[in-house]
Amino acid sequence: MGDVNDFFSFNNTINNVSDEEQKQTANYLEPIKAFARTTYKSIYIIDYESKGFEYVSENPLFLCGHTAEEVKEMGYAFYFKYVTKDDLDLLLKINNAGFEFYEKIPAQERKFHTISYDFHLKNQEGKVILINQKLTPLFLTSDGKIWKAICIISLSNEQNSGNIKIYKKGSDKIFKYDLEGEFWKTEEKIKLTNREKEVLLFSTRGYTINEIAEAIFVSPDTVKFHRRKLFDKLEVANISEAISFAINNKLI
Repeated sequence: MGDVNDFFSFNNTINNVSDEEQKQTANYLEPIKAFARTTYKSIYIIDYESKGFEYVSENPLFLCGHTAEEVKEMGYAFYFKYVTKDDLDLLLKINNAGFEFYEKIPAQERKFHTISYDFHLKNQEGKVILINQKLTPLFLTSDGKIWKAICIISLSNEQNSGNIKIYKKGSDKIFKYDLEGEFWKTEEKIKLTNREKEVLLFSTRGYTINEIAEAIFVSPDTVKFHRRKLFDKLEVANISEAISFAINNKLI
């Protein structure tokens, strides 16, 4: 089965943190706690020095019936208890692939990369849900090791686990991990037209097709045309999935 240490790369081992590095963290949790109060998503902070969770938000999506404090105390043992067996093996692969990726890029660029992936949680009642987790470095040590990282969890809009991608801030390229070949490949980020973005943004506000048509001065048939193009482009079946995909992939 493995143990908690399997989630932590030997090359990213942090034995101690200097006083200068500690200064980065002054009161940093307060804005994160404030953000957690405004979103349905679950948020937690990984500390790679202590190999555990420094903070877990009260949002219930990720907690599997526990309190946030209980999950914080469990740390990575939580994964061994609630992640399905196949996906636990998957998470260990993702962990290794992610650290290898970060080790190959310049230290000053590491904060600008976010890794995203999907896996199944099985709660105490036996219900299985597919969630998306996005992880990005928060603080680095002076030699570029990831000291703390922030994770944001939401319901996945995918059908299966995996879907491992790394996004770089300001880049139109996405790094996608091939699980079978065990290598990273580069893809172009999906680009939406201005009309498609308008349709999505009005849809997030609950506008109907007719209301969107009136707001952007086109016919309802034109709105329907842009929605169909949008569904094909994002490979989704309806507007709810399109909104979820666009938000998760930072398209709007």
